[in-house]
Formats: sequence, structure tokens, C-alpha cells
Amino acid sequence: MEKTVQPRKSRLRAYNAPLHTRGKRIASPLSKELREKYGKRSVPLRVGDTVIVVRGNFKGHKDKVTSIDRKLYRVYVKGVFNKTAKGEEAPRPINASNLRVVELVLEDKKREKMIARK
Repeated sequence: MEKTVQPRKSRLRAYNAPLHTRGKRIASPLSKELREKYGKRSVPLRVGDTVIVVRGNFKGHKDKVTSIDRKLYRVYVKGVFNKTAKGEEAPRPINASNLRVVELVLEDKKREKMIARK
């Protein structure tokens, strides 16, 4: 894929990206401890990672990622809910840029290799 700095091309590629490449775009920055440990600034999110919400109404909430919506580029965190008109709780989607990874799930060997690459 060609690199570009034009916002319209970047947005077009994000909107038209296939699902297998969208997962790479759903990345969050690492905490200072993990950044020093692995020498990376951010990593793509996975279900089970522990994150802290750093922006929005749920700022400071720390819990695990329950699911990732690649189509809408959104992440769902355990314990982050909105109240519906009926009074029920609905999961609140969060943009990955508004999260910080505190703990990684390293059960997957591919992920370990990806982190060790740099």
C-alpha cells in the first residue's frame, strides 16, 4: 500500500479497508512501563487486554477488552455501559485512541513475535 499524507486519501483507505487490515488500525498506546519493557509505543488491541480509559465520561476506568468491532473501528470494555431509554445497560463503544494498554495478553505466539520484532 502506498503511503500518503493527504487526509482525504487516508480517510478513503480507512473507510474502504478490508476487515483483515482494519484490525491493525485498532491500536492503542502502551503504558510507560510496557513502553520501556517492549520498546514499542502502541500495539493493536486484542480481546482480553487490560486497558484504562483516558478520555470521555469513563476516564480512569480500568478493565478488560470484551470485544472489538472492526467494521466500526470501536472497542468494548467490560464495565463501560450506557443506560437505554428502557433503563437497561448497553455496551458503550470506545475509540481505541482513547484507551491505554496496561496489561497485554501474550498467549498468542504470533503476538509475541510481533512485539519482539522491534
